[in-house]
Amino acid sequence: MTATPALPALWPAPHAGDAVDATVHVPGSKSVTNRALILAALAAEPGWVRRPLRSRDTLLMASGLRALGVGIEETVSSASMMASISSLAPQATAEAAAGASGEAWRIIPSGLHGPATVDVGNAGTVMRFLPPVATLVNGPVRFDGDPRSYERPLGGVIQGLRALGARIDDDRGALPMTVHGGGALVGGPVEIDASSSSQFVSALLLSAPRFNHGVEVRHIGAALPSLPHIRMTVDMLRRAGAQVDSPESGGEPNVWRVTPGALLGTDLTVEPDLSNAQPFLAAALVTAGRVVIPDWPARTTQPGDRLRDIFTAMGGSCELTDQGLVFTGSGRIHGIDVDLSEVGELTPGIAAVAALADSPSTLRGVAHLRLHETDRLAALTKEINELGGDVNETADGLEIRPRPLRGGTFRTYDDHRMATAAAIIGLAVPGIQVENVATTEKTLPDFPALWTGMLGM
Repeated sequence: MTATPALPALWPAPHAGDAVDATVHVPGSKSVTNRALILAALAAEPGWVRRPLRSRDTLLMASGLRALGVGIEETVSSASMMASISSLAPQATAEAAAGASGEAWRIIPSGLHGPATVDVGNAGTVMRFLPPVATLVNGPVRFDGDPRSYERPLGGVIQGLRALGARIDDDRGALPMTVHGGGALVGGPVEIDASSSSQFVSALLLSAPRFNHGVEVRHIGAALPSLPHIRMTVDMLRRAGAQVDSPESGGEPNVWRVTPGALLGTDLTVEPDLSNAQPFLAAALVTAGRVVIPDWPARTTQPGDRLRDIFTAMGGSCELTDQGLVFTGSGRIHGIDVDLSEVGELTPGIAAVAALADSPSTLRGVAHLRLHETDRLAALTKEINELGGDVNETADGLEIRPRPLRGGTFRTYDDHRMATAAAIIGLAVPGIQVENVATTEKTLPDFPALWTGMLGM
């Protein structure tokens, strides 16, 4: 296999001269892959994760689990590592799909042990989901990561684990820290404020079947963001054989209970990452084109499924067919007033499309984005305005009044979704230079090749 060429510090975002007409095979979901890895690692028997996402975040998760003693065997076909794009070429599409379907990871649970060191990078799922696993290790586990990871909220997980019986050394409720695993955790009831990240709740739930008394997590703060991700966690726990009581199943609001018990070694095929489908769907909207995303699930807990409604309201149309999701742009982009509190990760892409619309937009309910890979609200405001846009940051979102944009450098702040937002704008605005497009490797490997392939370049 040939090495991927190094990407330039400033990547010239391709400008679309024509309407896009392409089939795009989107890699697997990061959220599903990393949850599946945790559940398989804690199971009573080996399991399989098929068509996993191979990106920086998921490889960091796999590496962290291996450091704790979990066996992960990878079967990777060369075809599945290639860009899976075709511009309406059925043979190429079928070959790419066949390559992706041949990839699988076999997870072999074993006695968790330390001492160990885990590099979380800047992955929220790794820095939050692995510390509860580390409490089950015999020995100390040190967690460290990128400089930005030191600034991201982790206090809810640390405080929750301490209340459940864990011993943790940290300086300020954030990374770096050391979890002193004792081979087991008491568990039981705990109150946490998860208003800064729903991952605090998911982190405690995923390992809870292995706690002596399970867990009862009660959220006591302001409204929870990104609730679909908690529903995803609950759904995957149940598939692995866990007994979970949740608000959606008639339980008490803001309370989740997991009963202790053995987890099954499941055989799970990872869905395409619907949030990572966003820039490709946006391309159809921006260019009045047509994009097909194969294997779009008819039923899913992924927040990205909301794109069907949001981008339709902004001027497109979509249909679920045997081919997958077929999304078509109409040639008009309308502004939108939308609450994105449950789907905050979609905000950068929606903001990029809104900056190209024919009327103003208001994006609400996403104050928590200030604590993501970067302060996404401040970053989007600054970068779009420096291209001639008119974006105002509000207490919980953005107000966007479209103006003619000009070329220029779009900084990404090491944030993958800032990079894909810049690529969307570049379709309509010549001369956009994207700083550090390689940051997309966090969740969307080889994005530049996927993007240029979609455009037939």
